[in-house]
Amino acid sequence: MKLFRALFLGSLLATACGHGGQYGHAVNYAPLSDEEKALAGAREYDPVMFQRKPEEWRAKPISLFGVVTSRAAGPGGGAYLTLSVRRLEPRNLCDSNADEDTCRVTVSDADFGVIHVNVALHGDDDMGEHSVGGGSLVRVIGSVGEDVDPADGSPIMRVTYYRHWPATSS
Repeated sequence: MKLFRALFLGSLLATACGHGGQYGHAVNYAPLSDEEKALAGAREYDPVMFQRKPEEWRAKPISLFGVVTSRAAGPGGGAYLTLSVRRLEPRNLCDSNADEDTCRVTVSDADFGVIHVNVALHGDDDMGEHSVGGGSLVRVIGSVGEDVDPADGSPIMRVTYYRHWPATSS
């Protein structure tokens, strides 16, 4: 359990600092300003409650963290991601308590369900060494429609905002 978290989070790309930076180098999770705006009116996705009251959950935007398990071409040139839904841990994992640059955004080891997302990726997130792919962590905000994935019946979310933490082999 902790080994998975350490390996996954230890492999995340290290970059900017200060208020967490793009990749969340802070003891506690710090949303970016655009992320905070996108979160206005959204609620945290709960797969069990979504199944019980889907119409209620479709009425408002939702937010969730997920680990990418697969990526395929999506509609309109976007990406179609399969995510293992995770919960954000209250405190990030840090290699050193004295150095926030060693902190990585930390999510639960437990999988709380599967969701598919259609997302328009940009720049390095779309192509290149640190692009979104298997093992990447994403936070997505958007809406869930009535469509379900034909292979597994899981909901499909249309993403209006995303944040990405690449998995690397460094």
